[in-house]
Amino acid sequence: MSADFTGQVTLDGPSGTGKSSVARAVAARIDAAYLDTGAMYRAATVAVLDAGVDPEDGEAVAGVVARARIDVGTTAGAELVQVDGVDVAERIRSAEVTRAVSAVSAVPAVRRQLVDQQRALVAAADAVVVEGRDIGTVVLPGATCKIYLTAAPEARAQRRAGQLGVTDDAEIVAIAADLRRRDEYDSTREDSPLRPAADAIVVDSTDLDRDQVVDRVVELAQQSVGVSR
Repeated sequence: MSADFTGQVTLDGPSGTGKSSVARAVAARIDAAYLDTGAMYRAATVAVLDAGVDPEDGEAVAGVVARARIDVGTTAGAELVQVDGVDVAERIRSAEVTRAVSAVSAVPAVRRQLVDQQRALVAAADAVVVEGRDIGTVVLPGATCKIYLTAAPEARAQRRAGQLGVTDDAEIVAIAADLRRRDEYDSTREDSPLRPAADAIVVDSTDLDRDQVVDRVVELAQQSVGVSR
């Protein structure tokens, strides 16, 4: 079944919808490569922070990222994220990077550089699952199967809190506020805003567990190439 899929599955959507875990599981199920484009922008943010540059200074940010060597793996079962040869896979999930990544990723020159890199990685794979915020609209507008994964804000906050091991109600409220801030920033930026592609299929995961979402995405991917489950 898995070897029958050849093409690109794009999985876009806001933070806290479970995109990463779903995308990795789907890639494993359909025997595809996996690319987390968000990790690339987070790695770029690490480079910016380490350079002591203000994330809001677009020109300086673009210069830092242009000089940085950002490497992201495409194997679903192993996370590889490096900046200039240094492993930053754990650091990219830190609160410091999370606060700054929207500003860094809004810089047009940064997006152009990383989109070129993303397309090159995709071109090297017969089958690939790519997750992010503008994959179906900008990076791979001709993708085989486009999914937009969403969920109610409350559910997203609870999931993110679970990932971080947070149980305090006040901290969960703060997480929800941060998610809303990122949604607003990402959906209103001029370059490649967060939105569903016109031909994307919206999957609402509010009342679904991860396995149910994975099953649905795999089903849609197979239908897109005429393969029965």
